[in-house]
Amino acid sequence: MDEDTRYEAVRSRDARFDGAFFFAVETTGIYCRPSCPAVTPKRRNVRFFRTAAAAQGSGFRACRRCRPDAVPGSAEWNVRADVVGRAVRLIGDGVVDREGVGGLADRLGYSARQVQRQLTAELGAGPVALARAQRAHTARVLLQTTGLPVTEIAFASGFASVRQFNDTVRAVYATTPSALRAAAPGGRGARRGDPVAGIPLRLAHRGPYQAGPVFDLLAREAVPGVEEVTGAPGARTYRRTLRLPYGHAVVAVEERTARAAAGTGAHPGGWLDALLRLSDPRDLTTAVQRLRRLFDLDADPYAVDERLAADPRLAPLVAARPGLRSPGAADPAEAAVRALAGPAAERLVQRYGKTLDAPSGSLTHLFPDPAVLAGAEPAGALGELTAALADGTVRLDPGADRDAAEAALRALPGMSPAAVAVIRVRALGDPDVAPPDLDVPEAWRPWRSYAVRHLLAEGP
Repeated sequence: MDEDTRYEAVRSRDARFDGAFFFAVETTGIYCRPSCPAVTPKRRNVRFFRTAAAAQGSGFRACRRCRPDAVPGSAEWNVRADVVGRAVRLIGDGVVDREGVGGLADRLGYSARQVQRQLTAELGAGPVALARAQRAHTARVLLQTTGLPVTEIAFASGFASVRQFNDTVRAVYATTPSALRAAAPGGRGARRGDPVAGIPLRLAHRGPYQAGPVFDLLAREAVPGVEEVTGAPGARTYRRTLRLPYGHAVVAVEERTARAAAGTGAHPGGWLDALLRLSDPRDLTTAVQRLRRLFDLDADPYAVDERLAADPRLAPLVAARPGLRSPGAADPAEAAVRALAGPAAERLVQRYGKTLDAPSGSLTHLFPDPAVLAGAEPAGALGELTAALADGTVRLDPGADRDAAEAALRALPGMSPAAVAVIRVRALGDPDVAPPDLDVPEAWRPWRSYAVRHLLAEGP
């Protein structure tokens, strides 16, 4: 998009572009999402940025009305397989906070200087600035949804010191942490969550969202002890345990029908309500990003539907289910093991999964770590896979090279092409995979994974 086209999107308050770019107003010093309901600024006063971090780096603070830091992530980073796309996914998973820029560069196979240069050239911000913007958003969520002390929030958000935390909140939101907390919707009484009782969140998405097929799939695949889906269709709750870098979580996500979302005025976007119970609040950012990948919340349904609807075979399917998603995985290694183990996954959980100290209803275990499985059952295809995941021969993290991961998977004994395709779609979040047993023409690129979901949702 050129800048004139972006300005037209701002002038029409087009929510389809929320997260795809940001605009800032030089006369106010504020940056916004394209759909901000405020009076449209004059063109000569507007600057455009690819990321919130770039706007912040230029001295602009976040709009308190449209909350641009809370928009869905750009769909571009899920599609792209180059180093910039992989880097953005890793930063979203919290790698810079945990391992620093050096750790990010090592995972990408580049020097820290090369990563800095490529991100800055394309996004207007380097890895530290992108991580800083993410920390600020996490801090705001914790301040406004929990009763944690401010000092604990500073470190839970990924900041190295309370001073750094205070300075960043002031720079990004033009207010103090205490004032930001007091400004939460509903005032102080809105802070009803904590990591033990649960942090309530709204997981935003753009455009229409077909929650029904996603929850149908999760219900069919649910592994007892780790997952459950309860409630009637249209009002179901998906719950699961989740292993995270600093601890574990029990998460719950509510199904929202298209009618419910429209009734809130959320169209052409909306959200899924979630509740996160974290053993360590430092895992909040990572847990949110993994849920977003599982539910495919950063997709661009407009681009997908436009391309697929041009095909006569798919047009009626797209019309029947606009905004159909291609779910990913909350834990890529777990998804790979389940793709190979099938129904035996329940046995693996009961035998080798870590038991929760305090069960949450029917949720009693974490899915077993690949290293545990590799040591306990080293034989056969599953043993080969878990050993490769444990020693890094196969990498499925958000920054993994998809082609390299597929090549490594295919080199393992007993790994079928069908299993590799499932792993590429679910664990690696690839939007353009054609299973070997389905007729999926090249014309459906780059959205063949979504086309397959339409075919499967339609049934025989």
